[in-house]
Amino acid sequence: MGGNSGEVAIANLYDDCYRRLVTQLYAFTGDLAEAQDAVQEAFARALARPKHISDIENPEAWLRTVAVNLVRRRWRRRRLFDTIMMRTRPVTSTVEPGPEPDRTDLLAALAQLPQAYREVIVLHHLADLPVDEVATTLDLPVGTVKSRLSRGRTALATRLRPSEAELSRHA
Repeated sequence: MGGNSGEVAIANLYDDCYRRLVTQLYAFTGDLAEAQDAVQEAFARALARPKHISDIENPEAWLRTVAVNLVRRRWRRRRLFDTIMMRTRPVTSTVEPGPEPDRTDLLAALAQLPQAYREVIVLHHLADLPVDEVATTLDLPVGTVKSRLSRGRTALATRLRPSEAELSRHA
């Protein structure tokens, strides 16, 4: 029953936090399929070592870190591939609009931020992680996370603030 109990624990963990993790990774990536893929891969890694996951104090945080690292690794590979093979290809947005206009605006604004700012903002504000846990997840010093949060909020605010043209159009 020992090996089976680990799988049951992972199945329960899946039921408890899969949707939350996909939502967090979706905000992080702007791509629902990529978010689902990364979270599923994180769970596959947990299933490969059920004893390891049962020894972890916060399995959801571990899964989130694994999924975030998978996404970051894919982005690095994609960037390298684009640099080597596809220099003339135009960059296109893969953000899928959310159901509510405010959420769509937020996701579009997040997608425009530099990756370093987007990562800390999503994990701190949307995943509701404390700064020290964001630092651990991204393997960064706490001071760097605080600095990126501050700069990222400023950049996000300018993207979410209506422009002068939009304000005069609605007046």
